[in-house]
Amino acid sequence: MSSLLETILSGNPEIRNRPLEEFCEAATADELLDECAGLDQFRREHDNLYERVRALFFLYAIHRFHLPAKAGFPQPGSVPFSGYQSLLERRFGEAIDSFLKVQARDGANGPVSSALSESYHQLAFQTLANQVRRSVRSVRGNQWMFRVGHPADHPLRIHPALLRADPETGLHPVVAESTAVRMDLTHSGWSDIFFLGMDFPEGARVLNISIDLCLHGAGEENEPKPPVEAYVRVIDEPVLRLCSVDLEATAEIHSIDEVFDFARDYLGLLKAAVIASGIVPPGLESARQPLQDLLARVVGPGHGLEVVSKVNNIPKGSRLAVSTNLLGSLIAACMRA
Repeated sequence: MSSLLETILSGNPEIRNRPLEEFCEAATADELLDECAGLDQFRREHDNLYERVRALFFLYAIHRFHLPAKAGFPQPGSVPFSGYQSLLERRFGEAIDSFLKVQARDGANGPVSSALSESYHQLAFQTLANQVRRSVRSVRGNQWMFRVGHPADHPLRIHPALLRADPETGLHPVVAESTAVRMDLTHSGWSDIFFLGMDFPEGARVLNISIDLCLHGAGEENEPKPPVEAYVRVIDEPVLRLCSVDLEATAEIHSIDEVFDFARDYLGLLKAAVIASGIVPPGLESARQPLQDLLARVVGPGHGLEVVSKVNNIPKGSRLAVSTNLLGSLIAACMRA
């Protein structure tokens, strides 16, 4: 068995937890390429999700950081257009096959390793996303979201109370949610994520606490409170308006395709909440009908929805699971609406 496969499969913590860098620094470029071949075959055939994802991240790291750093590793090279096109179209498995074919023909080099590293990196996250999708679809109460293929089939309606505007201001009621954040006291390297924990239960043994926050020394009335907030309300425009107060980002969405375009702006988390809550169900991805038709059925003709998120005084990289809790809060607000 190869050294890196032994690292992934071993039941001995001293072997399973040894750092990748330790092996890669001592190995030659040819030895790393042999390990990559074994890891690639392993990720294609193995059933354990946790171990397959770990193999994909090993492949990403080797091609991204360790192979190019080896003395004498060829830097010039070319990347096949077919593989590049597959990568852009998120067909990562096909892209990898194309790049590996060129590597076998022309030998390993910097550009091909760069392309492989990106493909393996993206495939790892796609593998996780597909597992989430399968888990969600396996719950009977969620299956309708994947079967709706036309706005006319949408079964949900906005709560009637949210359609009654204030006669003085003309504004509609607001659904508000707030939540604490999570601090992981034992840090599991995120292996407690449920779809990884199912295949690696030892990694899910963690200790978490939920905490409220406030600014230290900001006055007696500055009591700790949930720092993550989400709001939903009906608006008198047939659009989906998304707003992140802390990121200072706002977008008015007019098409269904835009809802599924997570890379378009900084509002991907709000889009994910709109999809996961069933407002724009996953089954409508690639639907060509106007978003206005969907909103007319769910909210009412001439109306739309505004979804707002706000995270108070938490810097990026805080390790407080802000994104996870914000997504949960947004989904809860949308489902209540």
